[in-house]
Amino acid sequence: MNKTPANSLHPQAQKMVKTNETSAPKRSLTPRRRAREYALQGVYQSLVLRRAGSLPNKTAIAKQLSEDPAFRRCQLDLFQGIFDGVLDRADEFEALITPALDRPINELSPVEHAALLIGTYELAADLSVPYKVAINEAVELAKTFGGTDGHKYVNGVLDLLAQKLRSAEVQAG
Repeated sequence: MNKTPANSLHPQAQKMVKTNETSAPKRSLTPRRRAREYALQGVYQSLVLRRAGSLPNKTAIAKQLSEDPAFRRCQLDLFQGIFDGVLDRADEFEALITPALDRPINELSPVEHAALLIGTYELAADLSVPYKVAINEAVELAKTFGGTDGHKYVNGVLDLLAQKLRSAEVQAG
């Protein structure tokens, strides 16, 4: 098991951990949105470490995120569910995402990749979240942390996945 200390994470991954209050415009975040943002940051760190050839340490990443003072205002059970759920089943979710992509998954930006993994987790594994909410939340994460038009790509891919994973709900809605 990799025993990477929380403060020795990949430098690019460490940049993402800045508090929401200092790295983004002032806005009111619900505890659920804040949980998803921290989950995105944790999944992002894991992806960056994995791409750099390091074995991500889920415990160290979660510990580092929890040291941010704003973390205490997130919905902890939602953060833990998304973060653990995505990292524990990343290969499964990537297999679901890949057919909907127009490029190899390793060519996605880590932010778009993380947002897609979170959206796919909520579509596939958390049926308590309506499919429109799962897509919208992933799109908002991509808007907040990603490139200029990355959110459009995330939206298109998750729309395709929703039709496959939640067909009855999509047809009813």
